[in-house]
Amino acid sequence: MSVLPVEVGSALAELLHELSSSENVLRASAEERLNTEWVAARPDVLLMGLVEQIQVSQDPALRSFASVLFRRIATKSRKLLGDEESKELFSTLQPAQRIAIRQRLLECLQKETLPHVRHKIGDAVAEVARQCSEGDEKWPELLHSLFVASQSPDVGQRQSAFRIFTTTPGIIEQQHESVVIGSFTKGFKDPDVSVRLAAMEAFASFFSACPKKIQKKYYSLVPEILNILPPLKEAGDSENLTQALMALIELAEEAPLMFKNLFHNLVQFSVMVMQDKELSDQTRQNALELMGTFADYSAAMCKKDPSYTSDMVTQCLSLMTDVGADDDDASEWNAAEDLEVEESDLNHVAGEQAMDRLANKLGGPVVLPPTFNWLPRMMTSASWRDRHAALMAISAISEGCRDLMLGELDKVLDLVVPALQDSHPRVRWAGCNALGQMSTDFAGTMQPKYHNVVLPSIIPVLESPEPRIQSHAAAALVNFCEEAEKAILEPYLDDLLTRLLILLRSPKRYVQEQALSTIATIADSAETAFGKYYDTLMPLLFNVLREEQSKEYRLLRAKAMECATLIGNISEPDDPQSQYLLHCWGRMCRVLGQDFVPYLNSVMMPLMELAGAKADIQLLDDSEQISNYQQEDGWELVPLKGKVIGIKTSTLEEKHMAIELIVIYAQQLEAAFEPYVVEILERVVLPGLAFFFHDPVRVASAKSVPVLLNSYKKAYGERSPQLAKLWESAVEKLLEVLSAEPAIDTLAEMYQCFYESVEVIGKNCLTSSHMAAFIEAARTTLEEYQARVKGRDDDFQDIDEGEEMSEEDMVAIEDDQNLLSDMNKAFHTIFKNQETSFLPAWSRLLPFYDSFITSRNDSTQRQWALCIMDDVLEFCGDQSWSYQNHIRQPLLNGICDDVPANRQAACYGVGIAAQKGGVLWSDFVAECLPGLFAACRRPDAHQEDHVFATENACASIAKILQANSSKVPNAQEVVSHWLQTLPVTNDEEAAPYAYMFLAQLIEQRNDAVFVAPDKAFVSVILALEAETLQGATAQRVVHAAKELAKAVGINALRLIATLPPETQQNVKNYFVT
Repeated sequence: MSVLPVEVGSALAELLHELSSSENVLRASAEERLNTEWVAARPDVLLMGLVEQIQVSQDPALRSFASVLFRRIATKSRKLLGDEESKELFSTLQPAQRIAIRQRLLECLQKETLPHVRHKIGDAVAEVARQCSEGDEKWPELLHSLFVASQSPDVGQRQSAFRIFTTTPGIIEQQHESVVIGSFTKGFKDPDVSVRLAAMEAFASFFSACPKKIQKKYYSLVPEILNILPPLKEAGDSENLTQALMALIELAEEAPLMFKNLFHNLVQFSVMVMQDKELSDQTRQNALELMGTFADYSAAMCKKDPSYTSDMVTQCLSLMTDVGADDDDASEWNAAEDLEVEESDLNHVAGEQAMDRLANKLGGPVVLPPTFNWLPRMMTSASWRDRHAALMAISAISEGCRDLMLGELDKVLDLVVPALQDSHPRVRWAGCNALGQMSTDFAGTMQPKYHNVVLPSIIPVLESPEPRIQSHAAAALVNFCEEAEKAILEPYLDDLLTRLLILLRSPKRYVQEQALSTIATIADSAETAFGKYYDTLMPLLFNVLREEQSKEYRLLRAKAMECATLIGNISEPDDPQSQYLLHCWGRMCRVLGQDFVPYLNSVMMPLMELAGAKADIQLLDDSEQISNYQQEDGWELVPLKGKVIGIKTSTLEEKHMAIELIVIYAQQLEAAFEPYVVEILERVVLPGLAFFFHDPVRVASAKSVPVLLNSYKKAYGERSPQLAKLWESAVEKLLEVLSAEPAIDTLAEMYQCFYESVEVIGKNCLTSSHMAAFIEAARTTLEEYQARVKGRDDDFQDIDEGEEMSEEDMVAIEDDQNLLSDMNKAFHTIFKNQETSFLPAWSRLLPFYDSFITSRNDSTQRQWALCIMDDVLEFCGDQSWSYQNHIRQPLLNGICDDVPANRQAACYGVGIAAQKGGVLWSDFVAECLPGLFAACRRPDAHQEDHVFATENACASIAKILQANSSKVPNAQEVVSHWLQTLPVTNDEEAAPYAYMFLAQLIEQRNDAVFVAPDKAFVSVILALEAETLQGATAQRVVHAAKELAKAVGINALRLIATLPPETQQNVKNYFVT
């Protein structure tokens, strides 16, 4: 029975017919009436009316359309009078209205018999359920209704229940696990395959939403889930098996070890699916993807399985041979003009991508043996597809297997190089591809060691009859040449450029474009050696710019510009030449320096237009719109609360690029860039710090602020009122974003922006309110950091034995470490420039410093706090003693810390206390001497990871003896022991302190030095050899060493002769006058 007047229902029914009309004018008029007369004026009546249309209409199309429209209207934004924020429309209705609409909607779902209409109604129910869940509003009737439906004799009702569970898993999260397990178990065993699959998808969604510690309660369901798969394969049901595998992939990403007990069975089943050519390619690829997901998320489990790696390698290689069907002679392939055709859905590409993942996740020792069990045989196969697959496999695994393959490059090249002369063009192409990839992955070894193998083999391939091979050989040369030194390339330049210049005359535009890119790379690497080709090449490039004016030649012209680094005038916004020109201008600015200033105004006009672009954002609320935008290049679609936001990423990428180029100009031109600084800061960069649509724009903006401030400083002076005024407008925004930035990696960039800006402005540039704001931002950052750490620790408690940390967690930890590091530098910079005036604000965070510095489990936190305490000691003089209760014991503990970075920070802090702390710290630094000597005598003291901590301990002992030794007992004996801690040959900051003290001891004719003169002298020449002593310090120390040698008769040249031949002369120059 309708609750609305009859005339309302009739009017709405008529409106729905007009909205679905094929006549544009009628439909547009109906849309206008919908928005003004219904959505804006009476949304409650509209939503109830739509539900009643779903309930009473005899037309399935109208019921379906009404369901879609209901969902679209329910999610529209609406702001009620007196509310500051907009809310979704359904949630703004009165409680009684919401309850009535929900009840009717459930009745519609229960009574609908047509599957496609029921699905649309189910989507509407799920949308309302989501809004209820997010608003903490109960809807108990829904859960009861869905559980009843999941047990219904009607297949459609059972399927709909699980579909809604998939969309809104939160509605069952609070149920007792026995109820949930029972419901899903029944769904997994349902006689109808559509219900079984819906139950799988619902479980995957529900399981992913569960906390880690709850998930384990549902591991018992794995056998029932896997039992769904074999009948689908036996029936050859590719469509449903594909769907089932997708649900398994979601589960494997979330908790791979839930499959641990049945993993080998799942591997064997997946291999059978991959092998079955009667199944669709998508199904076989999904089985491959499932196995690849286990490598991504639980490499240890994959390595332990007896057949996983060998089976996966075999199947990947098999899929990689599925290439060039119906094109055995590659005539179609070679005739293709579009070289960027999307091929990610092809079997051979899926196999290549999987090989790359296996190599990167499992590593060379695991992947190489089974791979090279196949490759030699495949390379000698009569089938070109086998040879092609082998070469592409080498390309795929070289990055992940780099360390192991480096030692076998001779053998690998013996397989690859002959392929450049293969009878089949696609094999020759794959050979070029392998050499190009290897040139990148083995850079630093390939170029100096194997140029005489690679270049003489690939240069002739530029003359191949097939344009695609010409182009790919040139592309491979880019990879090789951009990592090669000038001396390596010089002997080959004639052959290279002779052939590349011929390619510039190719009838294929893509060959010309690639030839230009390769020439540009060679010119960049060969430097001055390229000069003699200038007169030959430049006329050709100018010719391209003059003659090839049509639109299809724009990219060719752009690459010619890049190659020649010319300046031109391009106006059309979609023209690729414009971006190449902008980069060319940046390159020209680097080359010309101040001579570029006359051109700056012409460059800045288009650059400012790009840099100041606003975000192009569209709210998409129907499937047709979404589909249209998905097909359009340059758009990213982001789901948000039942809707989809479309963001035009191409505009944002151009904005990012423009800001990066502004940084180049400001860096290169400094004071000459001043006329643009204020406008850029106010219009582009400071707003860009909060440009939340695109992380790279915020990062580029952050990097530009200190550079722009420096330009202004160079123009007006460090203490100028102009700089002070500019800083006043900028610093508030810099402090604001420290609290507003949501992305951890970008927040680190914001802290870097702040401390670099403070460094530019200089001494006492922060007011007490600025420092207070910084500390409050830091407090928020540290609280959020602690919450993230606790969350990870809680998750790690629930990790099964043998389960590895996820890549996502490793990235999150690295981001947090980078954030703490940049915060540290910010504290350091403030102390450096504000000194004791920072202490009142700084002391408000003492609980954090104490918590971090005493952390037993997190060495990163200890290091962070130790470094901050070092800053207090360094920049606050004897006022640091006020905080001695927070500093003394952590430093004593720190010099014994097994983590070298922490030991280094603590040792450094003790030395600073001796230098800067005065008499108040004299007892403490004397107390630290045994620990410092112990740090120098550790068994690992001179290992690569520990040597900097050791040398800091040595330098700190020198600082104590030189600057604060009043409480040191037996100081002369300590000096003798200290001499044995030399040399300092790694730390350029510690070495001057140690050796200046040594010079002082020599000048004072201290007995400790004259008892062991060889030790002292050798330590000096070792430091000179390592170049940790330089400049005036080196001259002072060398003078003292000469006096020592003269006094005791040391043969300096004999001792210098013990050094390696390549460093002897440098050291000898200090002593031979």
